[in-house]
Amino acid sequence: MNSFNLSSKTPNSSSLATRPGNQAVDRPQDQSQGKANYSDAALTPPVDVIEDSQGITLYADLPGVSRDKLNLQVTADTLTIEAESGLTVPEGLRSSHSEVSLGRYHRVFTLSKELDTGKIAADLSNGVLRLRIPKAEHAQPRRIQVQAG
Repeated sequence: MNSFNLSSKTPNSSSLATRPGNQAVDRPQDQSQGKANYSDAALTPPVDVIEDSQGITLYADLPGVSRDKLNLQVTADTLTIEAESGLTVPEGLRSSHSEVSLGRYHRVFTLSKELDTGKIAADLSNGVLRLRIPKAEHAQPRRIQVQAG
């Protein structure tokens, strides 16, 4: 049973539901023209969330992303993941064919008040971002002593 609330949202919608194996693409709308602004388009990385008694661990697939191109931000109860990947072409050469031209990732989560956002730990290894978010002390399970009367 989930003892926390973790919801995913895109900037222009309240929530996002993706099916396993599908990659959603968030294409912000140009409000004046009503057309998609493809230069601002971003992939929504697939995420797995595992809860235990001490908190949650979030795994996000970000292939091709280096640590210096990853931006994680927490503001109040909102966690934002932004990243860019890119094919590094050696100097003097040029890419003649590219199957993946969209290298931006963007995902926003609303975190529960039961999570301690001041103690988030992050690790990026082999294209997988691992975030460990512990439960706040007031949300931790605790044993209550019963005294004989």
